[in-house]
Amino acid sequence: MANGRNKARKGNSGRDEGGFIALPWAVVDSPAYQRLSAHAKALLLEVARQYVRDNNGRLLLSRAYMGPRGWKSADMLTKAKGELLAGGFIHQTVQGHRPNKASWYAVTWQTLDRLPGYDAGAAETFVRSAYRKAEPLKNVVLRPPHGTEGGRIGPPHGTETPSPVPPHGPIRGVFGGLSVPPHGHHLEKPSAGSKGTASTSPQTAHETVADLWKAIGGNKAKRWRTWGRGAARGVSAPVHPTPANSAPLQPLHPTAEFKQDRRHYLSEAAIH
Repeated sequence: MANGRNKARKGNSGRDEGGFIALPWAVVDSPAYQRLSAHAKALLLEVARQYVRDNNGRLLLSRAYMGPRGWKSADMLTKAKGELLAGGFIHQTVQGHRPNKASWYAVTWQTLDRLPGYDAGAAETFVRSAYRKAEPLKNVVLRPPHGTEGGRIGPPHGTETPSPVPPHGPIRGVFGGLSVPPHGHHLEKPSAGSKGTASTSPQTAHETVADLWKAIGGNKAKRWRTWGRGAARGVSAPVHPTPANSAPLQPLHPTAEFKQDRRHYLSEAAIH
């Protein structure tokens, strides 16, 4: 009856048919396994897949054997194999050589099978569960060539504040003479074209009066009517104050031509 229960349980195991990888939990939970790279862990499954009861010591990790299983990079395969050897998960029993001799390996969580063909001393140096005895890799303490003191962050010339004065000294102001023309300021003298300003010479005064009558469109009749009303009887000094440094103005007197025109105008007015 007991055998019947065991037979029924064996036929209904709940998994796919075929063999399986016998990888103990002690291996996967070990600190040495946690330190392996992803490529090394994947290669460990490939090694465990080859083990079938009596071939522990003749497992292959050559490129010719692993290439069809997806390991295309020889450099990656060599590095992963080196991690498994250093971590104590596999042990090399035969050193391969050219032209066609591959290296042999054995897993350390199983007993080494006594097989012919091992290299001398391979069986004697095999250590069971070597992954448990493997010490963790220690990181190399890196030290900069100038020591562990904190580097200075100050500028090479120091942290003193440079003087704001130029190297040739402070700039000095240039104080020369006043910016006034030698003949006087233009605001202190009347403009040559301003109204009410007469010239200092009689000849210039005559020309200025004639130009003034031409500018206002005056003629002889208009000029004499102005003279008759008494608004332009002679030309006197201007009523505006003259600057202190200007010469006194000379009064203007009617000329002979001016008197003759006046008599001619009066005779025409009497006829009309």
